[in-house]
Amino acid sequence: MNNFTQIKNLLNNSNTFYLICVNMDSTYGYVNQRYQDLFAGKHGNLVGQHYAVTIHQDDLEICATVANQCFAEPENIFPATIRKHDGRGGYIATQWDYKAMFDDNNQPAGIFCIGYDITEFMKTTAALSQMEFIQSHIIRKPIANLLGLIELLKTVKVSPESEQIVQMIDQASIELDNYFKGNAN
Repeated sequence: MNNFTQIKNLLNNSNTFYLICVNMDSTYGYVNQRYQDLFAGKHGNLVGQHYAVTIHQDDLEICATVANQCFAEPENIFPATIRKHDGRGGYIATQWDYKAMFDDNNQPAGIFCIGYDITEFMKTTAALSQMEFIQSHIIRKPIANLLGLIELLKTVKVSPESEQIVQMIDQASIELDNYFKGNAN
């Protein structure tokens, strides 16, 4: 656990990372300042409290599963994405690495976790997925339909003026289609 002391010294006042230690009785044994500041308003001092006070109830099973993996394979680090109460009735998304800790007699001492807030990343990812859906289904579909109708129009005998209009619509549709496919010139 000597390594944990060095890491605590390094990350106690981190502006980016959360650093926590959960004891074998499922209570917080240590939380860095960033983590404490996030939850102090709602829960006070977290040390000694059950770790579940900060976690979305549906994610408690994830914590237990990952903790069990840590003790089954103590040489490995295991990731987990956990929702935490934001203190305002909502949740933040957090990404964690879990590692089993052992005492000097090689007995389980708890779980060491380092994490960070991924809420903005998750929101951005969702927004990009929504944009991709809109582009591929809502915008791209009518363009593909238009291109097909233009091909049908090309098979019909029309006046020279109408043929020129069909060619201009065809060219504009192809340019728009290439733009949404990522092939714009």
